[in-house]
Amino acid sequence: MVIFFCKSCHECYNIHMKEKIKILMVDDDQFLLGMYAAKFEKNNFEVKTAASGQDAILIIKAGYIPDILILDLIMPSMDGFAIFEEIKKENLAPKAVTIMLTNQGQSAEVSRAKELGFKGFIVKAMTVPSDVVEQIAKIYQDSIK
Repeated sequence: MVIFFCKSCHECYNIHMKEKIKILMVDDDQFLLGMYAAKFEKNNFEVKTAASGQDAILIIKAGYIPDILILDLIMPSMDGFAIFEEIKKENLAPKAVTIMLTNQGQSAEVSRAKELGFKGFIVKAMTVPSDVVEQIAKIYQDSIK
């Protein structure tokens, strides 16, 4: 059992699991990928990272089926929306809870993410990394109820 404490509402989120929750994080910033991977691994998640949408799709096709898919919005060749739509079209990770983690935050982007089926939208610049871990754990917990 992994316990996450939400600082803002002081509620406790318990995630019962037999195996670690698998995360696939897609971002073209290698520094951020490494930093977030370390934060998630420290909190008992299994993390794979991809620097592009194409890499993410290959990782899933190779057999890594994430429980949580974290996508950046602005990336070269395929943005986060295009990655999500391709994964969805090919039914590659049908049960993954998908979350946008980006520096963008315009209402049109948030609305589009919601319409496409994203379960959360987190703006990096407005959230410290430890809070990102907590928020993603909460979104996952709420999505699997």
